[in-house]
Amino acid sequence: MVERPDVVAVLQTLLRFDTTNRGPGDAEGERSAALWIRDRLVEAGYAPVVLAREDAPARTNVVVRVEGTEPGLERVLVHAHLDVVPAEPDQWSFDPFGGEVLDGYVTGRGAMDMKDMCAMTLAVLLDWAATGQRPRRDVVVAFVADEETDGAYGAQWLVDHHPGLFAGVAVGIGESGGVVEEHPGVGGEPVRLARIAAGERGTLHLRLTATGTSGHGSRPSEGGAVQALVDALHRIGHHRWPLHVSAVVRAELEQTATALGVPYDLSTDDGVLRTIEALGDAAGAAVFTVRASTTPTVVRAGYKVNVIPGVAEAEVDVRCPVGFEDELLATLPGLIGDAVTFEHIVREPSVEAPVDGAWFDAMAAAIRREDPLAVVVPGCLGGGTDAKAFSGLGISCYGFAPAGLDPDGRRRSGMHGIDERVPVASLEGGRRILADFLTTV
Repeated sequence: MVERPDVVAVLQTLLRFDTTNRGPGDAEGERSAALWIRDRLVEAGYAPVVLAREDAPARTNVVVRVEGTEPGLERVLVHAHLDVVPAEPDQWSFDPFGGEVLDGYVTGRGAMDMKDMCAMTLAVLLDWAATGQRPRRDVVVAFVADEETDGAYGAQWLVDHHPGLFAGVAVGIGESGGVVEEHPGVGGEPVRLARIAAGERGTLHLRLTATGTSGHGSRPSEGGAVQALVDALHRIGHHRWPLHVSAVVRAELEQTATALGVPYDLSTDDGVLRTIEALGDAAGAAVFTVRASTTPTVVRAGYKVNVIPGVAEAEVDVRCPVGFEDELLATLPGLIGDAVTFEHIVREPSVEAPVDGAWFDAMAAAIRREDPLAVVVPGCLGGGTDAKAFSGLGISCYGFAPAGLDPDGRRRSGMHGIDERVPVASLEGGRRILADFLTTV
């Protein structure tokens, strides 16, 4: 008999692996964490598969399939990434890789993003092994590398080179959704909201390149590379993209406003913006997801102040609302101009999944069984997750990494920032919600 797991202890162990994603082949901590998960699964009687690219064996992925009691049903995918963004220890109040429990929180880099989901998922699998319980459907679980870059060593590589692992999967769940939080209603009363992400803006990152004639800084001439690049970046960075309210964002705003008792008007652009403002924090990422964004983030040019460089490059973070890609692509060349060439270094389409079907309803029901006062609404992410890779296989992907409400008011915080942490009570509630959904769906 396998010992039933403590999800807090599982998360503490995972946080103590430094899985910082520093670039192509440099992530030895990912492999250590992945092999630890593999060993726990093997001990529990599962048959996990360990996979990594030949040119980067440290970027390790673990995939396991749990057979359901009704094998003819469509399968469910759970995906969670093991890598984390860098942490600056001198800015933290505690060790980013200490995995300590402090003041009712589990602390460390990745506690929110997203080793909490890794820990909850592993705890559910180990609990099934300990109790003999099985889900109705086959459940495919992927603990993946490299989400914090582009998935080239993780989810996207698995989709491109091992798609058979995901055969028969109809729905996938991953990060950024299902978290129960309190927001004030119009009368000041607390309203419990949980947002399940049913959409993501597309990612179409650009590299811009300008060329010109090198020369002495004291003898400038027309057509310099730096000036051409600066002009293009100014146009693209200051462009005010029109509002585009996709169906999932419209549903998010309508249902959130209704839950809080906030009057709303989505019939005009001004009405949309007023509604988002009135919702405050409860609007989530809607202020970003109602329009495209083109944000210059990287600039490279020159090596000496008195030398005019012949080449200047920049990278631009481009995000695109669901259903807006054609208009965005038609507009970009005019903004960039003829003096600068550009290419897509990342081109991932937006993600959209149904909010009125059985899958969404099953997730919402699992949340409400844990917390009957919770109001579940759809949501849309302003950024991206590995859902973009798995949706390429025709899988309906949702952000559903649940967390319960902490009774003492603690909230998850610090994602990609300092002092990242999750409340113990939220983690334990999330594990119950996740187990409920995977067992009953």
